[in-house]
Amino acid sequence: MITPFFVENFWGEKNNGFDVLYHNMKHGQISSKELTDFIRERATIEEVYARSMTKLAKSAGNFSQLGTFAPVWDVFKTSTDKLAGCHMELVRKLQELIKEVQKYVDDQAKAHKKTKEEVASTLEAVQTIQTTAVTLHKSKENYNAKTVEQERLRKEGATQRDLEKAGVKAKKATEAYKGLVEKYAAAKLEFEQKMAETAQKFQDIEESHIVHMKNIIESYTQSVDETHVQIGEVHAEFERNMENTSVESLIQKLSESKGTGRERPGKIGAKPRKRKTFAIPGRRKDNKDTDSTFLNLCVPHAKENSFYSSSDSEDDDEPRKFRVEIKPVAPNNGTHQTRASIDQLKASIGNISLSPPTSVRQIPAASFPPKSVTPPFCSRWKRHILHCNCHHWLMSGYVLTNQVRPFSPPKTLSNASPPPAAPLARAESSSSLSSSASLSASNTPTVGTSRGPSPVTLSSQDALPIAVAFTESVNAYFKGADPTKCIVKITGDMTLSFPMGIIKVFTSNPSPAVLTFKLKNTSKLEQVLPNQTLLFSDPSQSDANSKDFWFNMQALTSYLRKASEQNPAASYYNVDILKYQVSSNGIQSTPLNLAVYWKCTPSTTDLRLDYRYNPESMLCPGPLSNVQVLVPVDGGVTNMQSLPTAVWNSELNKTLWKLSDISERSDNEGSGSLRAKFELSDGPSSPSTLAVQFVSEGSTLSGVDMDLLGTGYRLSLNKKRFATGRYMAEC
Repeated sequence: MITPFFVENFWGEKNNGFDVLYHNMKHGQISSKELTDFIRERATIEEVYARSMTKLAKSAGNFSQLGTFAPVWDVFKTSTDKLAGCHMELVRKLQELIKEVQKYVDDQAKAHKKTKEEVASTLEAVQTIQTTAVTLHKSKENYNAKTVEQERLRKEGATQRDLEKAGVKAKKATEAYKGLVEKYAAAKLEFEQKMAETAQKFQDIEESHIVHMKNIIESYTQSVDETHVQIGEVHAEFERNMENTSVESLIQKLSESKGTGRERPGKIGAKPRKRKTFAIPGRRKDNKDTDSTFLNLCVPHAKENSFYSSSDSEDDDEPRKFRVEIKPVAPNNGTHQTRASIDQLKASIGNISLSPPTSVRQIPAASFPPKSVTPPFCSRWKRHILHCNCHHWLMSGYVLTNQVRPFSPPKTLSNASPPPAAPLARAESSSSLSSSASLSASNTPTVGTSRGPSPVTLSSQDALPIAVAFTESVNAYFKGADPTKCIVKITGDMTLSFPMGIIKVFTSNPSPAVLTFKLKNTSKLEQVLPNQTLLFSDPSQSDANSKDFWFNMQALTSYLRKASEQNPAASYYNVDILKYQVSSNGIQSTPLNLAVYWKCTPSTTDLRLDYRYNPESMLCPGPLSNVQVLVPVDGGVTNMQSLPTAVWNSELNKTLWKLSDISERSDNEGSGSLRAKFELSDGPSSPSTLAVQFVSEGSTLSGVDMDLLGTGYRLSLNKKRFATGRYMAEC
């Protein structure tokens, strides 16, 4: 049974809780329709992709069937067709899901209409108590005024007539006020009864709505998961087919389908045949040899459409043989005839066109496909194809100007303390930022994605991509089990990341668009400290929940230029924009509540740590990961028993628990206990301060966020996380 939160939290002096809950119910219809639109858009994307894959498969079927590689295209065609089928199957499932969601939207509208009729009496009770409260307030003021007036006349010695008139008025005011007090009491009683029932009704509706929405999302997730499994099977089949398609089998297929026979030429001179003579240019009309060489060819007979041809009418049943005979050059007076022969040879060769290219072109390595698009062949095929590609480029007269760098995964973050802003740059953010040409491989990003450099260039109208990271540190001190003694401090940093290519845009433009942003959800911030070198803001802004900032573009350009000079190989540059402190509400602001208990005797020490996940401290609750608890224990520990299992370090005299993720989905909704019993040789122990650390990705404790304002820029990535700073507890 869920706690009746609505019944407990929607009262207040102005009695507006009913209005809030009613409109919240109506917002559920908006969510349902938006979920329908989302699934429909996903189905459209999948359908377009499936049709594109079908078209690609058809193209593979139309590729050249000549050469040894031709059978491989059938493998590509079959695999691509199956992939298209996987995505079309997902389209079908999503369309069925859309029908289910649409039916829920219709049923939801009917249920809300029925609920509106059922809570009409509650609305009347709300209106009654609101109007009665206003009337009662006015009556109270009138009663006070008449009573004061009567008393004033009495003190000033007014006439009996005036005193009587004042008394009549005061009496009427008293009776009216008394009647309204009774009326308000009755209205209050009815309002509280109906409001409690209605609030619970609204909560039941919301619970049912969320359960239904989660079921729809689970169906959506299952459909996508099934498609991914099918795609994985298709890829695995493709790999198996490639592994089974050996070089030998391809050679064998070509030999069997295109072979010209196994009969080899006969021996030279085995049977004299009619000589055929072919003269190389240089033979004289009198058939006397100058410097030309006569070849008496000995080749197998072939038909008219073969490589060799003959106009002889001899019998085709017997192979024709040509005798090879090289005759020496007849002696002559040398120089004149030799020169003539060379000139004739040049004239003959001059009519033959030659390729390869006459000059060597240089192609940057960035023009090659990125490593991530290599087909999933077996390793032998990968090496073979890579060798063939490089051989082809080199033999065609191309020279590589750069080496393709391998993709570097993002660095892992330390859990010991809140790290600096994680790398934010994406390939999307960097690869398209060039004022004149595509980026070379040496400038491609090494974090965020494995995409290679893009040939897209920016014009002055392109929106420049930037990324933002919010990183918060929560420091907390817990004293025993007393929540009032909990001390909390939460700080945060906001960092912007600029891709390398943006510097060229800024430096080539004397007046770049001013980068402006709104810091949202700032009502929970006690203090905001912007980077005064780079940021401007208006101190007179009155909105407590947001603040506008804009950059000193000249200072920003100068900062980024210096950063690029210091580290020219970087693909992005992080800039600390502002720091802030979050207002805290004691233990209610801590994502993990702690209470520690020690029992120390000369021979043993018992330790227990109770913890409870607190989703209310976060705007968007997320799991706490990498949870570790470190406890120093003195007194000469000789043995330890713990639940769950902990690790004892005898050199440091500390015990360590490492826990799995803690969230509302954990056992007991994220609540639990750590217990340990230590046997001592030199007790008793002295209760010490234990330390806890964890990290949460994807959300912050403050809920602060950012929106870009104006034009010229777009937000390509928004990262959020918080981690522990000094998070301690003692008894």
